[in-house]
Amino acid sequence: MSGTFILAGCGKMGGAMLDGWIESGHADGGVHVIEPFASAVERFANAPQVTLHTTADEIPAAVTPTVVILAVKPQTMDEAIVPLRRFVGPDTVFLSIAAGKTIGYFESKLGAEAAIVRAMPNTPAAVGRGITVHAPNAKVSAEQSAVCGALLSAVGEVIAVEDEGLLDPVTAVSGSGPAYVFLLIEAMAAAGEKAGLPAALSMRLARATVSGSGELARLSDEEAGQLRKNVTSPGGTTAAALEVLMADDGIQPVFDRAIAAATKRSRDLAG
Repeated sequence: MSGTFILAGCGKMGGAMLDGWIESGHADGGVHVIEPFASAVERFANAPQVTLHTTADEIPAAVTPTVVILAVKPQTMDEAIVPLRRFVGPDTVFLSIAAGKTIGYFESKLGAEAAIVRAMPNTPAAVGRGITVHAPNAKVSAEQSAVCGALLSAVGEVIAVEDEGLLDPVTAVSGSGPAYVFLLIEAMAAAGEKAGLPAALSMRLARATVSGSGELARLSDEEAGQLRKNVTSPGGTTAAALEVLMADDGIQPVFDRAIAAATKRSRDLAG
């Protein structure tokens, strides 16, 4: 991949992406990083592909980036985006990973001619196992969309959609989803402890079981339902637990309400 990139914000997600770009070679054309906190970027100080700046004004006027990646916190976006307007042009696409900031928001800040891709990654990107869904506005070319997809793929799987409205339920399922999995670990460990296990052992079992099952699901060609059936012997212990979890008042209606609530909140924040 050729071209120069600008990364605005190098926190946990931005830093994870930059690590992936360096490792994959995507950063070989040069990355200008805008990050006011030195502690956040000290590990990149000696990376030959990276030029560090505390403000966007420090980037030379001659720089025409292929992609400007917006990885600052949503609450600071209004301030951060103003000095980036000068990079709007036919050769530059803006890629946002800021939750709750719509394409319409960025068009209002950058102008109607700006090419904008809105993306929703999740926190497993920190270990290269994230999944990101992204959607473009009408100004984004197929080539620009592909470049954004390649940059996002450095931290996990990538799915492109045309309908930005899908990003609200995407946020509810995968963006917020890691918290649900961590809650599952907590709940399993607490239940194990109530059943008589020492707390430390119960937590270790829960963590290893959830992480191992996730890896099995990732590597298997079988559907999740079939993997569940593979573990379940008729009349056995798993079947007894699933009778509770799959009852009419079991886990599915709880997840239905949870995903609906998160989807609504995502829409409310974006509105």
